[in-house]
Amino acid sequence: MPRNPLLPIRARHLYPALALAVALTGSLAVAAGAQGAPHSPSGLPRLVTGQEATLARLAQEVVDANVPGVAVRIDKGGARVIEIARQARWTKTDHRLTPGDEVRMGSNTKTMVATVVLQLVAEHRLELTDPVGKWLPGLIPNGSAITLRMLLNHTSGLFNYTYDPVVLKAFTGQDRRQWTPKQLIAAAVAYDPLFAPGTAYSYSNTNYVALGLVAEKATGRHLNELIQKRIAAPLHLKNTYLVTSSEATQNRRLAHGYEPDAVHLAPVLPPGLPADTAFAGPTRPAGYVDTTQINMSTEWAAGGMVSTLQDWARFDTALMSGKLLPPTQLKEMKTTVAEESGNPNRYGLGLEKKVTPCGTVWGHDGQVPGYSSRAYTDDTGRRTVSVVTTTIFGIANPRAAAANQALLDAAICTMLDKAPPSLSAAQAIIAPTA
Repeated sequence: MPRNPLLPIRARHLYPALALAVALTGSLAVAAGAQGAPHSPSGLPRLVTGQEATLARLAQEVVDANVPGVAVRIDKGGARVIEIARQARWTKTDHRLTPGDEVRMGSNTKTMVATVVLQLVAEHRLELTDPVGKWLPGLIPNGSAITLRMLLNHTSGLFNYTYDPVVLKAFTGQDRRQWTPKQLIAAAVAYDPLFAPGTAYSYSNTNYVALGLVAEKATGRHLNELIQKRIAAPLHLKNTYLVTSSEATQNRRLAHGYEPDAVHLAPVLPPGLPADTAFAGPTRPAGYVDTTQINMSTEWAAGGMVSTLQDWARFDTALMSGKLLPPTQLKEMKTTVAEESGNPNRYGLGLEKKVTPCGTVWGHDGQVPGYSSRAYTDDTGRRTVSVVTTTIFGIANPRAAAANQALLDAAICTMLDKAPPSLSAAQAIIAPTA
């Protein structure tokens, strides 16, 4: 088998870690509606208007760093929902970005697929201890030693097919070949495993393509049908669906996504990726190409969901509040393993426990060409936050990465009704737009 040629790349994503250790560049208000909070002339608590002003300014700073667009939605569970969208002027010719647009959710898909799998476990149609070879005989070498739990929490050791140079060409749109799930797994298992099953953690899209096939084998239904029947329809998620072909989004209200052109991508390309890596798409201003209708056949159960920020928040709330899974399976989902060395976050079964400046949150993030999404909730699911930028590599340069991280931190802190550690509540109230 070929050795893994891309081991220097962090296994989690197809781009370098963008989270920089930066201080928030703006102020952040605390608890909307807090007792004694001063009010603005409009009658809204100054804390609320201060929060929105701060977030709007931070969102604009992201766009000013040459990012095509960003959308934010925060629901604090009973308080007024905060929704903000900002976009570069040149993108408005393609699409007017709003917080209600459909966006590609990338690896957030894994949380939904894991939910379906755990529902089947609750129904005794699957067991977490089942070897994948039981359901997909002959498809994965050593399949008798890799359990469904290992697939769910990325401890299988399977190579991430996205890093195969041939698959990468399709991921970036340079090759329009339509990949099947079994072909993606075949591309992955052509490489040596990263480690013995169950002995370490390494994020791999291969795990979730395998889980999608297992769910289909156990039920006799297509994965997109299972997601619609078990999650989208009961929760009335009218703008949430699994993409099964590029044509599936042609006539939808999908926010446009962009990636840097070859010249602008080269300086931020992570070591280990082929030097000729570039995204296909119509040329746009500011050094971008439009990747909205790129080849999506390499995503499927690993990252093929489309949704809106409101729909996804409804899903997160239903999941964390116990409406989609019995207590036993929700507890399993929240049973975590350590991620990469030095990373404080922990991974459960399709769900990440994320450490932030204002506390621990649950959720996932996702990246597919043109879209970088982060969706989190508190432990109860009552509070939700989503931040989507309409690019991956467009936030890879230091200025854009710092601005994006500042916005994400501020949004999470706002959801939790906390000011960032560097700011006092008084500062947040007095100078919301400083």
